[in-house]
Amino acid sequence: MGALSLSNVCKSFGTVDVIQGVDLEVADGEFCVFVGPSGCGKSTLLRMIAGLEDVTSGEVRIDGARVNLTPPSKREIAMVFQSYALYPHLTVRDNMGLALKQAGTAKAEVAGAVQRASAMLSLDALLERRPAELSGGQRQRVAIGRAIVRRPKLFLFDEPLSNLDAALRVQTRIEIARLHRELSATMIYVTHDQVEAMTLADRIVVLNAGKVAQIGAPMELYNDPANTFVAGFIGSPQMNFLRAADLGEPGETLGIRPEHLTISRESGRIAGSVSHVERLGGETNVYVTTDAHGLLTVRLFGEHSFAFAETVHLTPEPGRSFLFDRAGARIRR
Repeated sequence: MGALSLSNVCKSFGTVDVIQGVDLEVADGEFCVFVGPSGCGKSTLLRMIAGLEDVTSGEVRIDGARVNLTPPSKREIAMVFQSYALYPHLTVRDNMGLALKQAGTAKAEVAGAVQRASAMLSLDALLERRPAELSGGQRQRVAIGRAIVRRPKLFLFDEPLSNLDAALRVQTRIEIARLHRELSATMIYVTHDQVEAMTLADRIVVLNAGKVAQIGAPMELYNDPANTFVAGFIGSPQMNFLRAADLGEPGETLGIRPEHLTISRESGRIAGSVSHVERLGGETNVYVTTDAHGLLTVRLFGEHSFAFAETVHLTPEPGRSFLFDRAGARIRR
């Protein structure tokens, strides 16, 4: 069991309110991702769940038990950090089994737990190496294995892929998703990368300036954002925002995802000139500078050729735009 409940959780450092009244229920076995820009409070919130930061007010409950005053070692959680935090003088085997050894677990049980975790993470051939002999991706897998052997109620991940290169991030992301399926464990994962959030999460908690901007499944946030912050943060390339009145629409702001703008050399509702083209093979991103709306992004699937400074015309696809009011809230239609 590993259900988590946060009730009006707040955190202040002196006069600075970092977390402002967060309410959240995470079901047993759920993969929940905290996402948001730097400084939004996501890591602080994770550290309060872990017990590494005190809660200023509100309640943190794990499986129904209030743990506000419970030390981290007694919360039955395991945390995977960005920095790996491996002991350089210990082998992979000893790093993975250290917590169980310190808890007085029998040698045979420690060995069995390490072996099971090692098999899950394809670390069998590396068990006698030390961290200096490992790549960054291998070190991160050892850190994850160290968490697995403890059989915690909650796995907490604090930006675990930030130190890896692009290819290793994808590979490790797939491994974490596979582990979640195999372990059926509750996982709380912090990242600033919305692609990680979209590809891993059962539900995403989008944080902005210490407050919850929206909670929902990945495609729910993508297709039904509650406000301009969520609409702009979720999705890559970022959503385009235009003045609604200039296009004859009600509301203050019109949001259009790059894939929902058509581009033509002949005619369209918005004229502009090509300022940059990103050719990514499977897709092409065209950046168009317009007088009325500034820089807009068009996402095209496949290979397309446009010249710098070429005049083009853009048109929003009918029924695919989002309307927001002056405060940034979504207008429901």
